[in-house]
Amino acid sequence: MRKNLKTYRRLIKLPFGHKLFSLIVCRVAPYFSSINPLITELKPGYAEVSIKKRRRVHNHINTVHAIAMCNMAELAAGMMTDVSVPEKSKWLPTGMTVRYLKKAKTDLVAVANGDNIEWDTEGDKIVPVEVTDTEGNVVFSAEITMNVRLS
Repeated sequence: MRKNLKTYRRLIKLPFGHKLFSLIVCRVAPYFSSINPLITELKPGYAEVSIKKRRRVHNHINTVHAIAMCNMAELAAGMMTDVSVPEKSKWLPTGMTVRYLKKAKTDLVAVANGDNIEWDTEGDKIVPVEVTDTEGNVVFSAEITMNVRLS
């Protein structure tokens, strides 16, 4: 089992375990701390990341900034990829295509779903991510290309 998944499963049993795991991830990859993410679910083929709509992630029209949504999508896709690829594999994001569908006026949840991806082969994998608002509207979608190398 991948180290991140083992750590996640151990920590979520603790009070504030999701928050603690998210802080550890942001310590390893500090740029993600700019959105103050909460990793709420993580398992092979699936990851869920939420952020609060707060001033720090606002743009000039008081909605969640497009790049904040890119960050949460990349975090969800990366965490899901990490726990989905075979042990000792290496992966790297190599591209991202995004669509801004609606103004993001609330807290947000990003879901990376890799259930239909063949993780045990090398090459580029397209990871779909959808970001929804508190009403369930898809406000942003992304396809993130992950290059996977088996060891």
